[in-house]
Amino acid sequence: MFKTITTPCGDIKGVTSSEEGVTDYKGIRYATAGRWEYPVAVTGWNGVYDATAYGSCSYQPRAFYDEEENPGKIFYYNEFRKGESYTYSEDCLFLNIRTPADATETSKLPVLIYIHGGGFTGGCGHEKHFDGPVWAKKGVVCVTINYRLGPMGFACLPELKKEAGHTGNYGLYDQLTAIEWVKSNISAFGGDSEKITIMGQSAGAMSVQHLCQSELTKGLFRSAVMSSGVALGSFMTSTPEKKYTFWEEVMKNANAKNLDELRRASPEALFKAWKGTKGSGMSAVPVKDGMLIKYDAKPHKIPYMVGSTSHDMAPAVLHPMTKKWAEKNGAYLWHFERMLPGDDKGAWHSSDLWYWFGTLKNCWRPMEKHDFFLSDVMSTYLCNFVKNGDPNGEGLVRWDKCKDAKTVMRFGNDHILQGKVDMAKLIKTTLTNKPVGE
Repeated sequence: MFKTITTPCGDIKGVTSSEEGVTDYKGIRYATAGRWEYPVAVTGWNGVYDATAYGSCSYQPRAFYDEEENPGKIFYYNEFRKGESYTYSEDCLFLNIRTPADATETSKLPVLIYIHGGGFTGGCGHEKHFDGPVWAKKGVVCVTINYRLGPMGFACLPELKKEAGHTGNYGLYDQLTAIEWVKSNISAFGGDSEKITIMGQSAGAMSVQHLCQSELTKGLFRSAVMSSGVALGSFMTSTPEKKYTFWEEVMKNANAKNLDELRRASPEALFKAWKGTKGSGMSAVPVKDGMLIKYDAKPHKIPYMVGSTSHDMAPAVLHPMTKKWAEKNGAYLWHFERMLPGDDKGAWHSSDLWYWFGTLKNCWRPMEKHDFFLSDVMSTYLCNFVKNGDPNGEGLVRWDKCKDAKTVMRFGNDHILQGKVDMAKLIKTTLTNKPVGE
């Protein structure tokens, strides 16, 4: 079944979800951009926009090899992408909206925009764990987005600065433009443009942190959620000028004599030149461009929910860092400790996403009754936060803002409670556990 509505951009056709009472609008083009051009928001289209299938993902390394034949990356492939197929393109600025089927312009439902992680080099907005979140069933309009990745999204060159006045952060400007598009159009889907929350995990959380510290985003959203990445954004960010030498070496490795030739290089050749340049691991990241990201920027004074997992990347470092940020900014702090069934990897980096999204049915793991209960509780906390700036609600364990080591909401194997995280365990895990995907 299909449903057509009218938006400020024109008519758009969505598709009835497999879940009763939900409509999905997939693959909505929110902006256009040439290679290393800043995005221009879509303001209209001709005819009825067909939003019944997901749009293309940004080119990324996995677009050029078979993931099943890459043992170093097989964990996340098996977890989130196995059996799925994805289309990759430079034309990738699409978003997806999931909303109650009976929502109208007068519904004024709160909105949650999710920014995926993946080290700024991988991922998209419709992998298995993002496909079909329960939020719409809980009265929240869901938005997931694609943005440019790797060398497509984060190159820095003096020639590009001369063109536009600044360089870098193309992927972050995609995210900003997506938020602006949602604010301008979401009422047609039943959302309230004054009740937008942004959320991200890992590189997505770092992105959210940058967005929450930018003068360009004031008034665009009213709260934010960050998982396994808060405080890392500022820590890992340098200036465009410090990246010039690396990207000039990429140009050389691509056999391009100038910017025009580099722009004409095939995506595969560009990614090969980028991966073949020493230092590529830390090259495709946000920079302090003086526009979106400035020096000594402070977080907006809005409600925050932040957290990490017990088997995260260096959990003995990440949890205290997250706790310190939460105390300073009056955030609600969580620690996800559920040892996922199916293997011995524990509460690994990204594992909490199955539970926040409520998409456990998409997972290969032999999920137990407790997993579904835990997911229902976590997604309810999240939707309450989106609605009210406060995760608390009837029937839930009281969750206080973080003020010390004891005010941490812990989601575990047999507990949902506020309490102190066992740092000795985190230290042992950090010293002895090899993170998944490495």
